[in-house]
Amino acid sequence: MDFALTDEQKDIVAAAREFAEGEFPNYMEESDENEVFPKALWKKGCELGFVGVFIKEEYGGPGLGYLEDALISEEFWRVDPGCGLSVLAATFGAQLVQLFGSEEQKKRYLAPLVEGKAIMGSGITEPDAGSDVAGAATTAVLDGDDYIINGNKMFITNGSIADYVNILCVTNPEEKNRHRRHSVIVVETDREGFEANKLKGKLGIRASDTAELTLSNVRVPKENLIGTPGNGFKQFMEFFNVTRVHVCAQAVGAAQGALEKAIAHVKSRKQFGQYLGAFQANQFKIAEMATRIEACRTLYWRAAWLLDNGIQDHRLVAMAKWFCGETAVYVANESLQIHGGYGYLREYGVEKYYRDAKILEIYEGAKEIEKIVVARAILGRMG
Repeated sequence: MDFALTDEQKDIVAAAREFAEGEFPNYMEESDENEVFPKALWKKGCELGFVGVFIKEEYGGPGLGYLEDALISEEFWRVDPGCGLSVLAATFGAQLVQLFGSEEQKKRYLAPLVEGKAIMGSGITEPDAGSDVAGAATTAVLDGDDYIINGNKMFITNGSIADYVNILCVTNPEEKNRHRRHSVIVVETDREGFEANKLKGKLGIRASDTAELTLSNVRVPKENLIGTPGNGFKQFMEFFNVTRVHVCAQAVGAAQGALEKAIAHVKSRKQFGQYLGAFQANQFKIAEMATRIEACRTLYWRAAWLLDNGIQDHRLVAMAKWFCGETAVYVANESLQIHGGYGYLREYGVEKYYRDAKILEIYEGAKEIEKIVVARAILGRMG
């Protein structure tokens, strides 16, 4: 792997940074304060080609790699995690459709996402099935040419604004292997019996829409089934190997943004007649923060490069996911500590990185689960 970005990748990074720095400040305060999805910002992101860059040309996208997608995410999160998530997560679920969907499904669902004509979500988590994905209890019963879906989903990104959602549901309840009971079915949100309740009062990423879904006898044609029945769990595990790399980039971006706030602060504020940056304690903090960020960036670049070369290394992805998320929380905390009382004031922007970073240790695989994945890959199952 070449650790030097290509000229095209450098241009993508520069364009993403220019867009985020120029546009996000117009939306991020209101979106955070009022928990409002910045629809106009998302539209601009689509128009400029930042959304769904991993989608292949034959399905309406530019056909770039997962690394390019991650580089954009890093730049967006560096400026504002909430706005960055809102713009790019509008395609959440498209990766699974592209990996396992039929040609007709890919053409139907993917192009509108790139064009800014549709938003997608994925309904996996349930009130009693978070880390235990195979414990999802939502059911889909075949009735003639339709599936009838019943169940509840929780903490669903884009849940109340999506046009269609991938729903993980039980289609093979008699299967002895609990990992072969589920399937993925695309559900259009305007179908009768589909309800979404927007969740409010989140700690961070408040610009991103999060909802609880209720599906009551929702009738969906069997043509909406992704792949073959019983493969839903496996499909989502492969999906997560892709999207968790994206989360790593989010973490690096948030950490980089918090670090830059800390650097600016220690170079502009004085105590005891000296700039804060002259004190060894702060120098050590800056050095440790920067080193961890570089280590995380190297991890996720490698994982993304492997994905773009057709290799899914679930052990490496799990390593990157927990370490990057933990680093984002660590750096945000240290940056706030360096700011002292100023870090508690909204106008300095550090408290927002502090609030936004925590989700990176939780969603798309809690860090404890990722560590279990790593340990089992190294040791095998111990009992």
